Amino acid sequence: MQASVRAIKGGLMLYDAAESGKIHDHVFAPAYWRARNALSEPLGGRGAAWRITAGDIDWVLRFYRRGGLPGKVLLDWYLFTGMDRSRPFLEWHLLKDMHDAGLPVPRPVAARVIRYGLGYRGAIITATVPGESLARLLIEERLTAADWQATGYWIRKFHDSGVWHADLNAHNVLIQQAELSSKVHLIDFDRGRFRPQDTGWREGNLSRLRRSLAKVAPDREALIEAGWAELRKSYDEPWEYQHRNTS
Repeated sequence: MQASVRAIKGGLMLYDAAESGKIHDHVFAPAYWRARNALSEPLGGRGAAWRITAGDIDWVLRFYRRGGLPGKVLLDWYLFTGMDRSRPFLEWHLLKDMHDAGLPVPRPVAARVIRYGLGYRGAIITATVPGESLARLLIEERLTAADWQATGYWIRKFHDSGVWHADLNAHNVLIQQAELSSKVHLIDFDRGRFRPQDTGWREGNLSRLRRSLAKVAPDREALIEAGWAELRKSYDEPWEYQHRNTS
């Protein structure tokens, strides 16, 4: 994957050179895709993401939005400290590095930064990845032991590669279910980064996911406890999980 940069009105666009034939001035405009019946309904969150399907295009378009109290005031405005330090460009490059390393993440397509005074607004496009969220599967009581085990194994693979997910929650784990070995992708790496190896941030990441499960399904505590035991086993003993699923 080769990164290319294109000047656009008010800012810059970063994209995969292999996708250059599909990248144009309107690629980040929901209205453009909506007029072509290629835009889904908003995908959860704060109405900042859509799926785009047109011909051989199957992408997710996401605009950067603030949450919590700052989001009520600033919404989608961020202080500009340089293109290479902008959230869309940082996430695009992180996704590229992880994708090139063979980690199960969405392939980055393009990122855009538009300047507004001392700040900027940003967006990113990634390829769609298969699966349903861990949150949905938990709520609908459709999670299997294979799902929990695959989740633990792949989180360990990310951690062993030094990848810290800033918001590892049940909505950002996508699972493609299979009888013996489910496939797992992690999504939404805004503010994620590579970190030096130590156990502190790893356990913090796992604790965040565990709290998310309890928040998503507070009435499924028994299911969560049983599933979490499977997740921790494959996380703590990834070689055993790999042996079982390759032998």
